[in-house]
Amino acid sequence: MTDLFNDAPESTRARRASARLRQAKRRAQRRRNVVSFLVMLVALALLVGGGWVLVRPLLDGNEQASEAPTDYPGPGNGEVEVVIEEGASGGEMATVLVEADVVASRTAFVNAFNANPDAAGIQPGTHVLMEQMRAEDVVAAMADGSTLADSRITIPEGWRADQIYARVAERLEVDVAEVEEAAASVATDYLPDVAEGNMEGWLAASTYNVHPDDTATDVLERMVDQTIDLLDSMDVAAEERQDVLIKASIVEAEVILPEDRARAALVIENRLDFCNESGTLGMDSTVAYGLGISLTDVVSQGQSGEDTPYNTHENPGLPPGPINSPSRESIEATLNPAEGDLCYFVTIDLDTGETRFSETLTEHNENVLLLREWQAENS
Repeated sequence: MTDLFNDAPESTRARRASARLRQAKRRAQRRRNVVSFLVMLVALALLVGGGWVLVRPLLDGNEQASEAPTDYPGPGNGEVEVVIEEGASGGEMATVLVEADVVASRTAFVNAFNANPDAAGIQPGTHVLMEQMRAEDVVAAMADGSTLADSRITIPEGWRADQIYARVAERLEVDVAEVEEAAASVATDYLPDVAEGNMEGWLAASTYNVHPDDTATDVLERMVDQTIDLLDSMDVAAEERQDVLIKASIVEAEVILPEDRARAALVIENRLDFCNESGTLGMDSTVAYGLGISLTDVVSQGQSGEDTPYNTHENPGLPPGPINSPSRESIEATLNPAEGDLCYFVTIDLDTGETRFSETLTEHNENVLLLREWQAENS
């Protein structure tokens, strides 16, 4: 009996060990199966990916083939107007032309556009074309300007509002009074509040396309929009825009050479700040504007005392409004004036535009004598 009971535990332990061994083998087998499955998945993914790389060019080729340029044989028929926006790309032009049925497909126009070296010269505006033209003919016609129905108005930098009204009237072939009436309406209904109804300075100097059905109101509003867009691009706050235009218009009128703009802007800031106790700018250009004479005229001593709101020899601070349409460069100089304590400047050669800047009145008076000498020699 003792031997029997002594053998039983050993037999049981052996059976248990054997069971554990079998379980371990089964777990190992399952792990191998999982690893094999994962390896198969990775291999399948690589196979599919490699196949896509090989097949995709063929599919793209089929897609491109389906988008092969279709083109009208031309020459076209009828008449249609299309408007090409400022800065439009070849693709954007193509979209407009396809919608108007001028060309058969975007691809045909884009290919013709890229093939024509003169295509970059296509002007924005209203183009009169035929329907169902050959894309190559459309690009050539638009590039040479023969399809452009718009007239163009160029407003030079430094022009006053009355000069601009006359130019608009000339281009639209209407009376100046009609343009002035339109300006009054734009000033009331369209101009930003900060301008206080004063159109001066808000008619951006630029070149504009005038569409066949444009009115004076349309043209003037476009000029105001251009000014607002310019000030927006320079991050000028709405409440500061009028003052910026006033200062920039003075810079535009007072100096000729581009390198003098930032220093002239500095003098304006310093004269408003500390150059004299009265805080007067003392600018002849504003006096001339108030008197209704040319900004290039030399203001006499007697005229400097004329009582107008624009007489900055007598009235402190800025004048009530701009005195012309300033250039982008003058606006930039106003926003980024030079540094220093300059308080005076005078142009000593009205032909070359040479201008002398100074910190003291004594230096300034010496420079004024140089101007007087130039005037005497060039009477």
